[in-house]
Amino acid sequence: MKLRPLLAMLPALALAACNFAPKYVRPDAPVAPALPQGEAYPALASADTRADAIGWRDFFTDPRLQQVIARALADNRNLRTSLANVERARALYRVNRAALFPIVNGSATLSAVQGTQGRVTDNFLVQAGSSSYEIDLWGRLRNLSEAGFQTWLATDEGRKATQIALVAETASAWLTHAATADALRIARETVATSKNTLALNVRREANGIGTQLDVATATSQLNTAESAVADLQTNLAQARNALELIAGGPLPDELLPATLGAGDQVLGALPVGLSSDVLLRRPDVLSAEHTLRGTYANIGAARAAFLPRLSLTGLFGFASAGLTSIFDSGDFQKSANAAVSQRIFDGGATANNLAATKAARDAALATYERAIQVAFREVADALARRGTIDESLRAQTSLAANAATAYRISQLRYDSGVASFLEPLDAQRTLYNAQQSLISARLTKASNMVELYRALGGGLVETTVEPVR
Repeated sequence: MKLRPLLAMLPALALAACNFAPKYVRPDAPVAPALPQGEAYPALASADTRADAIGWRDFFTDPRLQQVIARALADNRNLRTSLANVERARALYRVNRAALFPIVNGSATLSAVQGTQGRVTDNFLVQAGSSSYEIDLWGRLRNLSEAGFQTWLATDEGRKATQIALVAETASAWLTHAATADALRIARETVATSKNTLALNVRREANGIGTQLDVATATSQLNTAESAVADLQTNLAQARNALELIAGGPLPDELLPATLGAGDQVLGALPVGLSSDVLLRRPDVLSAEHTLRGTYANIGAARAAFLPRLSLTGLFGFASAGLTSIFDSGDFQKSANAAVSQRIFDGGATANNLAATKAARDAALATYERAIQVAFREVADALARRGTIDESLRAQTSLAANAATAYRISQLRYDSGVASFLEPLDAQRTLYNAQQSLISARLTKASNMVELYRALGGGLVETTVEPVR
């Protein structure tokens, strides 16, 4: 068989190749077309306003928090693992894609033959060629390459999801540290107040106008406050440890928050549209979809395994008795062979491999639908908290203010001899609990905004790349 006509046939064979992979159509989302609305939810915009397009440096407004997030993105080991997995998936995809092209090997040999007369004859041979290059008639190799490509894309989307989660986790840990610092400050203030109250009751008891019961009660109050300080000191140290683990290394004191304040280290509002289609843009959902698309390609490859395979072997080279003249006067040799193979019996391996790829497709479909449902639930939960947190925060702020007033008045009544020591004692406990609840409410609001930002896919870009409409 002549080599040139065979080579001329390759483009035609490639163009005529079939593809037995099922056509991919994105499944319908198994959730409501619109995000939930009602009494517990905030009003939503009628248009898709791309909250996920807001850069994390624009969402997190505190410069110290921005620096901590930047450190986490650079040094967090989980994110480094994700980046390495992306590179691995890309390399494996390129390995699969390389099967679409022939592998050309080169060789050079020298042989010396001694005849009966003692004469030695040298033979030089230089060859290059391809062995068993498969013509992809049925799309098997192309589908394997497509499956590798989808795996790469899925892994890259997984990396993006890890980055978004890391940004949110870093911010939440930083805000928790800030709230814990506020709680510790209030506990220490309560210890100082309790010490003054105890000293006052000791003097009153010594002057005969107080009782040992008042002294014992004041001591108990001081011990309770001191225990709270000790616990909160531990909590603050653990909050720093957690933050430094996420950030990937030690953090200087100047990057740590001393107070949560009003929780204004993040944006106070996010544009959220009515449509639940925003969930389809989340990296974890896209990752699941790419995995699903890859299973369609695997089905095509498994179906093609039932059909014959056409492989080519080509070889050309030069042979000569002298190395220096091998390309000038050497004998040019060429050969080409085509082979068709068909599996006749394999004990059901091919059929079961196809069944396995279809089952994998069904599992990937369920995983994709589950990812959408989880995304819907996360956004809905965040919105439900967002719709009521302002009212809760208003009530907690009023409670703390009124508790402070009640404590001040009850202390004046006790100092005037109108009330017993139990009245200001109970008022002080109420004030302490109200102040701690107010800190918790502020942290809940700030954390809820972080969670809503994450659930909508925010945190992937560093700065806003397009105006929010």
